[in-house]
Amino acid sequence: MPLRGSLPSVPTPGLRIGEVARRTGLPVKTIRFYCDQGLLKPRGRSDAGYRLFDQENLAELTIIRALRAMDVSIPELSRILEVRRSGVCNCSVLKGSIADKMASIDQRISELGAMKEELARLLGSWQDCGGSKLKR
Repeated sequence: MPLRGSLPSVPTPGLRIGEVARRTGLPVKTIRFYCDQGLLKPRGRSDAGYRLFDQENLAELTIIRALRAMDVSIPELSRILEVRRSGVCNCSVLKGSIADKMASIDQRISELGAMKEELARLLGSWQDCGGSKLKR
């Protein structure tokens, strides 16, 4: 699901989780989960203890959302984000993940095609049992 509109600059001291949820369209619970898993690192906490997020967090949520849509695992996502945060170009990491996912999808398509053919053969050879039909 794409993010709603463009992401405006985040004023200091930061956005609380409800505002991040509103801007991204993600549930608060999902954002908390990503924080708990170490995928998203709030920029700090308010005096009242609320998590505070910035523009970089919003950008990371865009990446997380896109990669999760491709069924990239949490550990793999964590690795990609850590490389990204280190400032090292991670194009090869991301390309490798995408290529692996494409291969997995191709395999699944092949398996589903074989399953469909088997079901078509079964249906084509089906013979009615001759039993009585239920009255309605």
